[in-house]
Amino acid sequence: MTDLHNVESLVLEHLRHIRARVDQIADDVGDLKLRMSSVENGIVQMRRDVLQADETDIRQQITLDKLAARVERIEHRLDLVETPH
Repeated sequence: MTDLHNVESLVLEHLRHIRARVDQIADDVGDLKLRMSSVENGIVQMRRDVLQADETDIRQQITLDKLAARVERIEHRLDLVETPH
């Protein structure tokens, strides 16, 4: 009976060790999930920032195009436009 008791004790010891490692792995996975969520949120914010910068660039280009057209009209009205030779 002593051998059986020793085997049972050894099995229980291994099971406790396995359980502790599984718990540790579960905690690590939980931490990784939180960190991954944080990274994903950062990427989303960066995409928003890039999109906002693109929109600003587009608005500025439209403004420049309008100003160039106005300058061209003013030059025509004042006969400041040089004709090609």
